Amino acid sequence: MLRKLKPIFVERSFVPKLLSFFAPIDIGAITLGFVVFSRDTMSETTKRHETIHFQQYLETLFLGFLILYFYDYCKARFKGLSGKDSYMNIRAEKEAYDNQNDPEYLMTRARWKWIRS
Repeated sequence: MLRKLKPIFVERSFVPKLLSFFAPIDIGAITLGFVVFSRDTMSETTKRHETIHFQQYLETLFLGFLILYFYDYCKARFKGLSGKDSYMNIRAEKEAYDNQNDPEYLMTRARWKWIRS
């Protein structure tokens, strides 16, 4: 079952630091396909947040996630929001931030709901 799949966690990676040069936020961890890269050791909250993104990737066959993610970001920037505010308005981030503290969320989350929000 897809909801039981977990990404590969890579801690103490240079990838988040490198990508932060191009991002509107200071990236602590990032999910890229099947792998989550983190600057430091990840808390359970961070692992849950990034696993929510991993599940979003699976739902959209990876490429769809990237398209929706950048679409939401660009749409918010076009409306005049700052880079950080645009990031916080990405529907994938909203789901992850809203549910990262719920240990049961990954087993109970409704598929595709984040896309319709």
